[in-house]
Amino acid sequence: MNWRVYILAATTFAVGLVELIVGGILPKMAEDLNVSLATAGQLITIFALVYAISAPVLLSLTAKVERKRLYLISLLIFTIGNIMTFFSTTFLTVMVARIFTAMSTALVIVLSLTITTKIVEPRHRAKALGLVFVGVSSALVIGVPMGIFVTEAFGWRAVFLGIALLSMLSMILIALLLEKMPVVEVVPLKAQIKSLANLKIFSAQLTTLFMLAGHYMLYAYLTPFLVEAFHMNASWISICYLIFGIASVSGNALGGWLSDKIGTGKAIIMVVSAFAVVLFSIPYTIIALPLFLIVTVLWGALSWALTPPLQNYLIQIDPKTSDIQQSLNTAALQIGISIGSAVGGAMFAVTGSVMHLSSFGAILVLCALGCAIFSLKRAPISQEHELDLTSAQHHS
Repeated sequence: MNWRVYILAATTFAVGLVELIVGGILPKMAEDLNVSLATAGQLITIFALVYAISAPVLLSLTAKVERKRLYLISLLIFTIGNIMTFFSTTFLTVMVARIFTAMSTALVIVLSLTITTKIVEPRHRAKALGLVFVGVSSALVIGVPMGIFVTEAFGWRAVFLGIALLSMLSMILIALLLEKMPVVEVVPLKAQIKSLANLKIFSAQLTTLFMLAGHYMLYAYLTPFLVEAFHMNASWISICYLIFGIASVSGNALGGWLSDKIGTGKAIIMVVSAFAVVLFSIPYTIIALPLFLIVTVLWGALSWALTPPLQNYLIQIDPKTSDIQQSLNTAALQIGISIGSAVGGAMFAVTGSVMHLSSFGAILVLCALGCAIFSLKRAPISQEHELDLTSAQHHS
């Protein structure tokens, strides 16, 4: 396998930190920027929303730019965005910086995946892509606890300076060691949106959106939840995030195993149903910390367990548009995060408490379950095409 994949994986780790790390240090940022926790939570919302829009739009707009050059430009903008965050004195400046980092993060992660497929032999492709995804998931496991630790020691701004230094190191390595990449044909944005006209595909994408929206109702405000429920200090909060992160990464394996064992459709229904039950039960587990930690492991594992069976399902639905669907699924995921964190923030602002956010999140997950059942019960696309053709011939 091409050793340059390790550089790409390290880069995805560096850029992956910037989205997830804010949740762990939200109270410190809110206090320093003189805004409420609910307002500070919108830093997660805006990042996810901009990321979702940027991934397909920017790829289409930059279709003719040489890939290595585009990769370096994206990393430069990402670095500037983090340095801007470091020097920010107002919430508005931090928000603007988040927009820059979200746009560049979207491009860097998508380009990391596309470049990986070009520089490795086909027989090593799956392993190489898995390595790049490990970079992103490692940011979840290591990033948030590390961010809390750095914030306690040096302040929250040091976190973003550290991320900027990591991205600068990635830029140097890529500039020196990665060969130029020829421009490849990118599916037009219009064609990507058109593929959603099929209700079977659209409802499958909505499953991801509602699942992540329900998840982020509480996850975006997990730090204030832990403080309110258990009066935790920074060390214990770091441990909880670490437990959650490890469980989340293992959830990918759980989802893949379930899909192979009982079938893609049944795996999707089982994961989404179990996730709704776990989210609803969270407020009632704070009677004992060990019980809450057990449920946290289930919560973390199930939050990522949907990805393998659902992506496999999207490929099975229509292999011809599978690449488009993978891209759109990432957008659906980010839109779900933005909706969940926005709604959670609004409820937090109104009620002044985060204790029951997960119970309301469970309602959104039930919407995901409804979308999944709807999609699974619809006829396969090939049959729908045949029905349309028969209908057209009948009318003619």
